[in-house]
Amino acid sequence: MSKDQKKLIPAVQTRRPPVVVVMGHIDHGKSTLLDYIRKSHIVAGEAGGITQHMGAYQATHTSDDGIQHTITFLDTPGHEAFCSIRARGARSADIAILVVSAEDGVKPQTTEALNTILENKIPYIVAINKIDKPNANIDRTKQSLGEHEIYVEGWGGTIPCVPISALQGTGVTELLDMVILMAELADLNADTTVPATGIVIESELDTRTGISATTLVQNGTLKIGTFIVAGSAYAPVRFIEDFQGKKIESASPSMPAHIVGWSMIPVCGTVFTTVATKKEAEKITEEYREEARRARLANPTPVAEVARKTVADDTFDPSRGATPEVVIFPIVIKADAIGSLEGIHHELDKIKHDKVRLKIVAEGIGEINENDIKLALSDTGITLIGFNVSPDKKAAGIIERMNVSMKTFKVIYELVSFIRTSFDAKVPKEYIEEVTGEAKILALFSHEKDRQVLGGKVQTGSIHIGNDVRIMRRGAEIGRGKIRELQTKKIKASEVAEGHEFGALIDAKMEIAVGDRIETVHTIEKKA
Repeated sequence: MSKDQKKLIPAVQTRRPPVVVVMGHIDHGKSTLLDYIRKSHIVAGEAGGITQHMGAYQATHTSDDGIQHTITFLDTPGHEAFCSIRARGARSADIAILVVSAEDGVKPQTTEALNTILENKIPYIVAINKIDKPNANIDRTKQSLGEHEIYVEGWGGTIPCVPISALQGTGVTELLDMVILMAELADLNADTTVPATGIVIESELDTRTGISATTLVQNGTLKIGTFIVAGSAYAPVRFIEDFQGKKIESASPSMPAHIVGWSMIPVCGTVFTTVATKKEAEKITEEYREEARRARLANPTPVAEVARKTVADDTFDPSRGATPEVVIFPIVIKADAIGSLEGIHHELDKIKHDKVRLKIVAEGIGEINENDIKLALSDTGITLIGFNVSPDKKAAGIIERMNVSMKTFKVIYELVSFIRTSFDAKVPKEYIEEVTGEAKILALFSHEKDRQVLGGKVQTGSIHIGNDVRIMRRGAEIGRGKIRELQTKKIKASEVAEGHEFGALIDAKMEIAVGDRIETVHTIEKKA
C-alpha cells in the first residue's frame, strides 16, 4: 500500500480514559485521595508522608448506570520545590482535581497549582478535603476560594466543587462521577491503530536494570518489538510494565507504561514517538542532537553550563570582575530521578549570599558510585549529597576506609535544611567594636617602657580591668592599649563607673598625654 493510499484511510477514533492530574498544597490530602481510590498504601510508603515524584496510576469506577470506567491519575507533589513536576502533570492531563483542605483553605501551592491549570487551559474540579476533621469548615473554605478568584458552584461561579474525606472515602464516589461527566463532555478520543505517541513522565537510573522511564501514551498503541524515541534517547520495547509493575503486551491511549533499557536518560516532559526499527530510532536521535548542537552554537554560553563550572574555574581573575572574598561551597548531587533533581535545583536557587556561592560541581541520577566518591575526595571542601539513593558496593567500601563528606536524605526539606545550615556556616563572620566607656586623662604619674600609670575621669559608660582601649587625640585614634589595673579613691577596683575619677595602669606602646581620651571597646559579631 502506498503512502498516498494510507493517507486516504480515515483515523479510527475510539473513546479513551481521561487523564486526571491531582494537584494542591502539600499535606492537603492528594496522595491520600489516590490511596483510597486505588485501595493501596502509597502514602505510607512516601518518605516523610509527602509525594516527591509524579506517579501515574489507573483506577476503575462504576457509575450509577452500572458502566465501568477507567481513569488515569497523575499524582503530583505539593511541596513548593516540585513546581516543574506539577507543570508537567498539567500539560499531560485532560482534567485536574484541585485538592483544598477544609481546615486550611487556600495556601501558596494551591494558587500556584491553579495558575498551572489555567495556563494549560484544562477543566478542573475543586475537592474540599478533610471534611471529617474537627476544624473543617466547608463554607469558610469556599469563601477562601472566592477570595482567590476560584468561584465554585453555589458561590457565584461554575467550577464544580465536591466536599470529600479522602481518609474515610466520604464524597469520593461523587467526585469520580463528576470526573466521568467532565470526560464525556470533553469527548476524549484517540486512534489506537497508529504507532504510539505520548510524553515522558519520569526517568531514573538503576545500576541493576539500567535507565528506565515512566511514559504516558496519549495516542496510538505502544507495542512490544518497536522502538520508543524521546529527544536524544531511545529504547527497544522488549517488554512493557503497567503502573503495578506487571508485564503487559501493549499500552493503549491514556495508559502509563514503564519502559526499561534506554540509550540515555530521557528528559522528563519530552514527547515520545515510536518507530519500527533501531535504524530509524538512531536517525531521529541523531537529528535531534544535531539540532541541539546548532542551538548551542547559536548560544555558546548557556546558563546551565555557567552554573555547573568546576570549582577550579572559580579562581580569582580580576579581568572577570570576580571577588576574592567570595567563599565557594561545592557540592555533588546524586538523586533517584530527574524530577528529584529539578526539585532540588528549585530550592537551591533560593540559597544566596553575597559572600558565599553554592557551586554544583557535578550531578546525576542513580546510586552513588566510585567516581562520585573520588570527586568528593578530590577537594576537602566538596560535600556529596544523595537524595533517595545510597552508595553501591564499591562506593560503600571506599566510604568505610576514607573520610568522605557525604549526607543522604529521603525528604527534600531535610536536604535543603542541611545545605542551608552548612551554607550559612560558611558565611565569613564580621566583627564590630562596641564602645563601652569613655574617659579623659587628667594626669600622668609614671611611664616605664610600655607601662603607663595615669589618672582620669570616666565621662560615659564604665571602664573595666582587662578592657582594650583606643587612645584618642583631637578626635583621631593614635594607638591601642589594655587596662591592667584600676584604682578609685586609692582602693583597687575592677570597674569604675561614669562620673568617677580613677587611677589606672595601662599597657600601650603610644605615650599617653594629659588631655587625651581613652575609649574602652568590646569586639562583638556583627548581626546579619
